[in-house]
Amino acid sequence: MNSLENHFLIAMPSLQDAFFKRSLTYICEHNEQGAMGIVINQLTGMTVKELLHLTKIEGPIDQQRGEHLVMAGGPVNQERGFILHTPKPGYSSSLSLNSDIMVTTSRDILEDLATDNCPQNTIVALGYAGWSAGQLESEIQQNSWLIVEADTELLFETPVHLKWDKALHKLGIEPWQLASAGNA
Repeated sequence: MNSLENHFLIAMPSLQDAFFKRSLTYICEHNEQGAMGIVINQLTGMTVKELLHLTKIEGPIDQQRGEHLVMAGGPVNQERGFILHTPKPGYSSSLSLNSDIMVTTSRDILEDLATDNCPQNTIVALGYAGWSAGQLESEIQQNSWLIVEADTELLFETPVHLKWDKALHKLGIEPWQLASAGNA
């Protein structure tokens, strides 16, 4: 089995589930037990400032960082935060995914999110996407997903509304070229 860690899953147009329609998912973990990823282009309608207020984190909030939007990371554990970020060690619950990307789930990063002490680039998501053993592979065989290697420019620097299209462009595909249902 080839691991899809550090890859993006690009939802095919036939995937109409509310969480995954035109979604781009960053795969954090993929092994024999299953896979875990974070959807990086579906908005919750909440800002980081609002999230910090809900979690009772007080203090000065940098205006620009506070206005960053929170993503709907997936349908599993939607009350739990996952922060993808450029490397910054020292948080109590972080995992280095590669040399350029970490994921942190501990509250201590929330205290830094809207300050100058924040990692250079962040994506804040509530919830994650999970697949049991063999489930993701089956969905790929059913043409639900395209796969492309992840990169930090697309992850952190591309505007949310362009991420799906830009991921397709990495494969040399235009959105209009994809069939909207079934296999040809």
